[in-house]
Amino acid sequence: MRRSLSFQTLEHQGLQALLKSSIRQVSRLALMVSALVSVTACAVTQPTVNPEKGEAFSYAWLKGHARSLSEKPFVSHEGDVPSVLSDLDWDEYQQLHFKRDQSLWQKDDTAYRATFFHLGQGFITPVHINVVEDGKSTPVDYSSKMFDYGDSHVNGKSLPEDLGFAGFRMQYGTDWERDIVAFLGASYFRAVGAEMQYGLSARGLAIDTATNKPEEFPVFTNFWFEKPKPNSDEVTIYALLDSDSVTGAYRFDIKAGEPLKMRVDVALYPRKEIERLGVAPLTSMYMIGENDRRTNYDWRPEIHDSDGLEMLTGNGEWIWRPLGNPEQLRFNAYMDNNPKGFGLMQRDRNFDHYLDDGVFYEKRPHLWIEPIGDWGKGSVQLVEIPTLDETFDNIVAYWNPAQDIIPGQELLYSYNMYWGSEAPVKSGKATVQSTYTGIGGVVGKKRDYYSKRFAIDFEGDIFQMLGQKAEVKPVIETSRGRVEITSARPQHHIGGYRAMFDLVPDDSVKPINIKVHLETNGQPISETWVYQWNPPAPDKRELHNAGHLK
Repeated sequence: MRRSLSFQTLEHQGLQALLKSSIRQVSRLALMVSALVSVTACAVTQPTVNPEKGEAFSYAWLKGHARSLSEKPFVSHEGDVPSVLSDLDWDEYQQLHFKRDQSLWQKDDTAYRATFFHLGQGFITPVHINVVEDGKSTPVDYSSKMFDYGDSHVNGKSLPEDLGFAGFRMQYGTDWERDIVAFLGASYFRAVGAEMQYGLSARGLAIDTATNKPEEFPVFTNFWFEKPKPNSDEVTIYALLDSDSVTGAYRFDIKAGEPLKMRVDVALYPRKEIERLGVAPLTSMYMIGENDRRTNYDWRPEIHDSDGLEMLTGNGEWIWRPLGNPEQLRFNAYMDNNPKGFGLMQRDRNFDHYLDDGVFYEKRPHLWIEPIGDWGKGSVQLVEIPTLDETFDNIVAYWNPAQDIIPGQELLYSYNMYWGSEAPVKSGKATVQSTYTGIGGVVGKKRDYYSKRFAIDFEGDIFQMLGQKAEVKPVIETSRGRVEITSARPQHHIGGYRAMFDLVPDDSVKPINIKVHLETNGQPISETWVYQWNPPAPDKRELHNAGHLK
């Protein structure tokens, strides 16, 4: 018997303080020349951190420093910038431009260059940058000569010489103008594949997301760039993470391409007990889609950076969980043991489904996490936060280890990140391409009771293997309610099948969990579609019967 992914569902209602701490406002720019995250994080910085004279920089040294730092009291330096910078509004901040001729490695034979973000507006925690060559670490000193201040009314010459930076971005040899990766704001970063289009973000770490306490945002306070060798298509970046509850050492081995690949090694050293630790956290936006049109006042039919959470469980089951924009914060934990992968994906890549010729949502990259080694027991957790505007990232997904997180531990994680327009791994089975929802019932007949219609389109080459007498059946499981009017019909225009059914809820408004996959001859031929539906209150279940129906 095929084992299924187990899941537990928690729903939080009316947590206004939590919403304020969990929602991250993001600049949605049409061009991918920035990845500006406008959250003011719970931030810290220390003076430039480097090995003692005569000691080489290495990842082992960085881990030792992070462990030593975790044994000392946390010191926050948030806001250690002149008021002329912190008081800038958004438009004024956009006037601060890095000069391309000041790019790091501008005159060197390397496939990568780095440019820097200026401090200001919401980015008020200085970040220190260093370059590592032959084991020697050298600081990159801030200079106002690196920037053009435009019409911001900032006099760069009056700023401190040791100001530091807000973050950085990198370019690759195929295009020195557009970015391939950017780190800016707390521990947030973004990257692109071959379509060179930013979309969702990642973070170094998430702490206490969707709990009854304010979310904590650790910060990358120091970076070290290892100078690439000539003819090398990879670059390595190290980072020191710090916050009230934890310190960490990070190594990013980055290789541009389709997809862009990052190998990430993480060593964490808790200062305090942590209620909810989020490893490899992903942050995205979902406002309107085929399955959820709660905010349907916009002229565009769909607005989202990602449309689903994909998971490959430790026992080899492929899961697809469509995203939604719920009326109240929604939290789900999908229990697993040693997961093989998870990611927030943008499967719908049809321009006609978005019609947005400014930000091109159909080009937003997938981000797939591939754990390296045994991650043990835990859960992939998904947080969906209500949003009325596309400038708020309202989707968070991460791995939460089951073990208690206490001071004195060393927590080691390694994983690959794949950013691009194609999924880096495929199941070989049919995959969900679209999910549609609406009123149930039979067309032309009066509805005597309320039901919800679900239509799920599956695509895949596996359908070409079906024999002439093969019968495709939908296998449907629900936590509550009655399923009726089920079918699985060929969809020749997509070379796939559509599973369709109605779900009649009971009188409760609590969420109903649904699972569907296709099978033939008793064998599953598709991934598993997992969904959560919140039925409306009984007095709001309109039947929408036309007047001529009797």
